[in-house]
Amino acid sequence: MKTPAPLFLTFSLILFLLAACSPKATPDPNLQIQQAVAATLAAIPTSTRPPLPTPIPSPTPFSLAGLFCEYQFCIGHPIDISFFDVSAQQNPASPSTYSQGLLAAFNGNLFIQLIWQIAPGAADPKFLLDTLLDDQLDTPANSPEIFRTRDMNVLYDNITSAATPTLPFGGSGAWTCGNRVFAWKVYTPQDGTSRGLFDEALARFTCGQ
Repeated sequence: MKTPAPLFLTFSLILFLLAACSPKATPDPNLQIQQAVAATLAAIPTSTRPPLPTPIPSPTPFSLAGLFCEYQFCIGHPIDISFFDVSAQQNPASPSTYSQGLLAAFNGNLFIQLIWQIAPGAADPKFLLDTLLDDQLDTPANSPEIFRTRDMNVLYDNITSAATPTLPFGGSGAWTCGNRVFAWKVYTPQDGTSRGLFDEALARFTCGQ
């Protein structure tokens, strides 16, 4: 008895087409950010020898002479590091845009991350800061400072980080500008330097509204 091959092949083709047309899962933005942080931190060079001890700890001076301008906004950053587009590195076909984006900048002594997204009418930027902070790595001080500057609602809080032992301290902030919300965080080797970095970065921040 012969096998009805045409019927079998037709059934197989229908199953293949149904599988190909099934909807694809939407990427989780929180997972994408966590993966980007992990990959970026893994690329930070480690020091070959520890620094000499100092009798009195003092904050490491950072110069924010650098200025990043793209996606219709500008923000200050230390001159010895530069922001790069994490979204474009993860997927060259989907770089950051005016509507949303993910940037990072780092060297052996500093790690900075910046995200933004369209949020028309949003007055409280905390939701985006919660997205940026990693529950497994970042511990906020839970003493946020809320203030307003240049028509922007701003939120700042210190954090500690378990991302890398060389950068255990940090700070995080978020603010509104026009129809967008921005969130920023930094990992540093010494306590007491994060707020100054945030203030200087924000002081040089402008956005196209």
